[in-house]
Amino acid sequence: MLRIAFKEWAVICRALALGKQALILRKGGIAETSGEFRPEHSQFWLYPTFVHQQETGIQLQAIPWLREAEADRPPPGMIRLSHFAEIAGAYWVQQLAGLVLIDHLHCWSPVTVEQRFHYRSPGLYVLPVRVYQVEQPIELPVLPAYEGCKTWVELERELPTTPARPVLDDTAFADLLLTLQRRLTPMATV
Repeated sequence: MLRIAFKEWAVICRALALGKQALILRKGGIAETSGEFRPEHSQFWLYPTFVHQQETGIQLQAIPWLREAEADRPPPGMIRLSHFAEIAGAYWVQQLAGLVLIDHLHCWSPVTVEQRFHYRSPGLYVLPVRVYQVEQPIELPVLPAYEGCKTWVELERELPTTPARPVLDDTAFADLLLTLQRRLTPMATV
């Protein structure tokens, strides 16, 4: 059972669901304490949002995933939760060069990465996540408490996470973790 949700662009949630991406880049939401994100929860639902996402904010290969996410959008006033994630580490990257080394592992455009990196103060979290798909998607009404520019949402009730299957197999996920360790450890705080 899981009650916490993580708001993220729907296109990024789609990439995570497809196994095309297995990390989250994060700076912080306007509504968060002093605008700073903190990886407060180790497991959470992926809450797809359509606010602020735009085609120019993502790499070209992600445009079909954006179209799929838009086509699969739930009815107005509803959210659809079909995947949850577990954080498998956290890197606070304080050198933009470190993020350039992993640009093939995520969907944000270089311009978006640079803007987010420099927002308020230099730095960006990189969170490797193991994503799981639940057997049956869950639709819930959007409550006022869920709205706004914030990362974490406490859902009205706990939702079942079983049965579920990992999006990436153990080997593919281990390879991602090793790649991040090799490329980011010299340039990040773990």
